[in-house]
Amino acid sequence: MSAPSLLDRVRARLAVEEGSLSRAGVAALVREEAGGLLGDADVLLAVRDAVDELAGAGPLEALLRLPGVTDVLVNGPDQVWVDRGAGLERVPDVGFPDDEAVRRLAVRLAGSAGRRLDDAAPWVDVGLPDGTRLHAVLPPVSGGGTCLSLRVLRRCSRSLAELEEHGTLPGGSGALLRAVVDRRLAFLVTGGTGSGKTTLLSALLGEVGPGERLLLCEDAAELTPQHPHVVRLLTRPANVEGAGAVGLRDLVRQALRMRPDRLVVGEVRGAEVVDLLAALNTGHDGGCGTLHANRSSEVPARLEALGVAAGLGRAAVHSQAAAALDVVVHLRRGPTGRRVEEIGLLRRRGDPVVVEPGWRADGSPCPAADALMRLLAGP
Repeated sequence: MSAPSLLDRVRARLAVEEGSLSRAGVAALVREEAGGLLGDADVLLAVRDAVDELAGAGPLEALLRLPGVTDVLVNGPDQVWVDRGAGLERVPDVGFPDDEAVRRLAVRLAGSAGRRLDDAAPWVDVGLPDGTRLHAVLPPVSGGGTCLSLRVLRRCSRSLAELEEHGTLPGGSGALLRAVVDRRLAFLVTGGTGSGKTTLLSALLGEVGPGERLLLCEDAAELTPQHPHVVRLLTRPANVEGAGAVGLRDLVRQALRMRPDRLVVGEVRGAEVVDLLAALNTGHDGGCGTLHANRSSEVPARLEALGVAAGLGRAAVHSQAAAALDVVVHLRRGPTGRRVEEIGLLRRRGDPVVVEPGWRADGSPCPAADALMRLLAGP
C-alpha cells in the first residue's frame, strides 16, 4: 500500500468521524489503516505526513520545524516566506495549488483554536494549540488572496550567564542588571520587534531569589524563567459567539490577589498598563515587563499613549510612571546580533517623565550615570 492511498483512506475516515480533528486522532487512524502492512519506519513517516496535512500546517509544517525560524508568511499560493533571524527569505520550493488551498488551511487552523474564519469574519488572530500564533486575512479584505502569518513562539530558557557568553550583555551591563533585580527595582525591557526583549526578561527573572513567588501574565507562554516558584496566567480569546474573552488587564487584576512577590507582564501593550502602574505604586516592588519602543527616549510617549487610550489622563500617566518605574533596559537588534544598548532611569523633568541614560554600550557619556550607580548601591 502506498503512502498516498493510505492518506486518502485516512482522509475518508476523517470525513465521517465526529468531533474535532486532533493530531493524536489522525495518528491513531493512520496506524489503524496501515494494519501492519508497513514497517515501523514507514508508519512513522506516514503518521507525520498525515498529521502535517490533516491536523498541522500542511506544506508549512516543515518550515515551522526548522531551527531558528520565527515567522512563516504566505502572501499567495506561490509566495511563501520565512524569517530565520536575518530577514525574510522566499521559499520557492514550498507552495499551494491555488488560493482555495491556502484558504482551507487558514480556516482549519483557526477552527483548531475555536475561532471562526469566513466571509462574515474575514480575519483572525489567535494562538494555536501548539503555541504558534496565527493571523489570517481572507479576500476581499486581502486584495491579493488569502494571507497567512504564523509566528513561532520559541520558549526563552537562556540564563543571564549564557546571554553574557553570547554577547547580549556587553561591558558591565550584566552586573548592572543583576543589581537591578537584587534591589527589587521596577523595570521595563524595551526594544523593537525581534530584539530579544522576552529572552532577556526571562533570564533576569531567573536571577530572582528562590524564596520569591513570580506571577506571569502573558498572551502566550513565552517566559520560562529558571525559577522554582512560577505561576503563569494566560489570556484567552473570545469563542465563536464572541464571549468568554480574558485579557491581560483581567490577568493583572487577578494576579494582584494571588500574593505576588514579583508581578510580571509579558508585554505591556494595552489597558493593562493602568493596572500595572497602579500595582507598582502600591507596594509591589520588583515588578517588570516588556514594552515595544524603538528608542528608550520613546518609552514615556508609549506609556502615555497606552494610558490615555485606557482612560487615564496624560498627567496621571506621567505621575504614575514616575512613581512606579525605576529603570528602562533597552535592546537593539543589529547585524552582529541582539544586545543591551542602554540602561536608563525614568525621571521627572517638569510635567513629563523622561528616560535619562545611565549606561550605554558604546561607552559615551551618560547624564544619569552617577544617579544609576547610587540607585543600584542602595541606601
